[in-house]
Order: sequence, then C-alpha cells, then structure tokens
Amino acid sequence: GPGACTFDSRHLYTKKVCGEGSIRAVSYNILADTYAQTEFSRTVLYPYCAPYALELDYRQNLLKKELAGYSADLICLQEVDKSVFVDSLAPALDAFGLEGLFRIKEKQHEGLATFYRRDKFSLLSQHDIAFSEALLSDPLHKELRDKLAKYPLVQEKVLQRSSVLQVSVLQSTTDPSRKICVANTHLYWHPKGGNIRLIQIAVALSHIKHIACDLYPSIPIIFCGDFNSTPSSGTYSFINSGGIAEDHEDWVSNGEEERCNMPLSHPFKLLSACGEPAYTNYIGGFHGCLDYIFIDKNALEVEQVIPLPSHEEVTTHQALPSVSHPSDHIALICDLKWK
Repeated sequence: GPGACTFDSRHLYTKKVCGEGSIRAVSYNILADTYAQTEFSRTVLYPYCAPYALELDYRQNLLKKELAGYSADLICLQEVDKSVFVDSLAPALDAFGLEGLFRIKEKQHEGLATFYRRDKFSLLSQHDIAFSEALLSDPLHKELRDKLAKYPLVQEKVLQRSSVLQVSVLQSTTDPSRKICVANTHLYWHPKGGNIRLIQIAVALSHIKHIACDLYPSIPIIFCGDFNSTPSSGTYSFINSGGIAEDHEDWVSNGEEERCNMPLSHPFKLLSACGEPAYTNYIGGFHGCLDYIFIDKNALEVEQVIPLPSHEEVTTHQALPSVSHPSDHIALICDLKWK
C-alpha cells in the first residue's frame, strides 16, 4: 500500500456526513487513465511518479478510499473514464449512499460525473450540453453565435472542442421547497486558450441562467469544475464579477490573428467557496489554482473549507500524482449551508 496518503489528514474533518441544512461538496479532476498511461505522461509529464502508481487499478483503489472518506453529499468529478465510472466509482460510491450521473465527451473516452447523496437529494431533471453543439443550434446562444461569426478562426476552434457541461437539478428529500442546480464542467486546457475558455464559460452561464431563472426561477446554483483558469484570468474574473470587458487581454490570449473582442455578462452573484488556494494542480512543470466550487452567494454560505494537504505532503514525492495521491489535481471540499 501507499503508506500515509495526502488525504488522510483531511478525512479527520469529514468523518461524518454533515447535518441537515448543510451540503458537503467536492470538486475533483481525477486524471483520466487515457492521459495517465501514455508514453508522454510517463516520460515528460510525470517522470517522477513510480510507473506502478500511474496504473489504473492502483489509482482507482486510492481514489475510492479518498472519496469514500469525504462523506460528501455532492461530488463533481472531471476526467472520468467511462469504464472507471461504470465498473469502479459508481458501484463503490453506491455502497456509501451516493447516486452517480455520467456525461461523456464525444471525442474522448472520458467525461464528467456528478454524485449526490440519495437520502438528502432526489434528481428532478438533467440538462447536459456539449458547448459546440449548444452554440451552433440552441436559440439561447444566438447573440453569442452572431458575435462569434465575425471571428471565423476562433469560432472554428471553439467548435472543434469536445468540452461538455453537466447540469443536474436536485430536490431536498426533507424539504421539497429546497431545490438546487448543480453544474459541473472541464474547460479547454491550453495555456493560450483564454479566449476559448471565455466563450465556453459564456455558453455555460447562459445555459445555467435558462435553468435557474426560467425553468426553476431563483433556484440556487453550485458550479464546480476544472476551469483551467487561474484567479488572475479573464474567465475567473468574469465568473466572479458578472462581466468581462471587450478590451480584456484574454481576448488576445493566442495572438492578434485570434483576437475576438466582445463584452459579456451574466446575472449571478458567484463566490469561490474555497477561496483562491496557492494551487489545486501540482505537476513537475506547473502549479496553479485551476479548480473551483462557485456558489450562489445570495442563497448559500460557506460553513467550512476542508484544508488542502500541506505543501510538504504534496511534494513528499516531488509532485503529483504519486504513490500517495491518485491525481495531478487536489480535491476541493467545503461544507455549505442554506442562508
């Protein structure tokens, strides 16, 4: 076995399921096997990681141990291989009272998974979309589609991406008047793709607005994911402040020829529940904060944030993943309560 794990000390805070009126939420990019087991990963991305610790069976066992110990009510995962969801995570978490939903990315063999605690929530409806498809065909995004049509190079890039958004509307089993909209996503990863991420998040927020303002008026939202955006990025600023100016530097993130200036806005008052940690992703060549749990600050407040592993724990084996940590990302965990 791995000996002491990076999440052991975190489990001390999450021994019990939190009480009624509170929600423990987890967001975690669990590193898809599709990416962990390539020659590139073994030699370039994670050369410091013992090869056996990149094997799927090894990482799955660690993951199940880690996730089970969080006693969560909501878990949003990114980079979930379909087989991992079906054969491993869904049955394991089912035993701990969690129901799982899966959404594949069309071109990849991985996708998003959302789990919710059965005795706290029931599923009312699902509203998953693929960004490119929604942008092309949904009347909701006509205005954005028209703006984007002026920038064919960027438009083509956005439409090539297979990123998806998973949205589930849940209802409290004890108080049916309490409903919640849980969104989960994994935005485009490229360091110079700030402009693409801005378009993706604009589509996501318009779609969520349709659900939380039109279909279920004034329902609170929790928006989890790997946004591939640091706190200094346009995407983070847009989510946090409700708008982005057309002259923001991220519109030229990939150079002049892919400039696409447009002002955007959304109606939500969102807050990063776990703040802005120094990093949520830690590999040999990079570390930064890319993952967030955004909450509707009108309806929800943060009760506690489960501390992240210490820098010492993260770097015991140089970087992540390692024999004691199954992913290159770190799970975010917080307890929220209804206002």
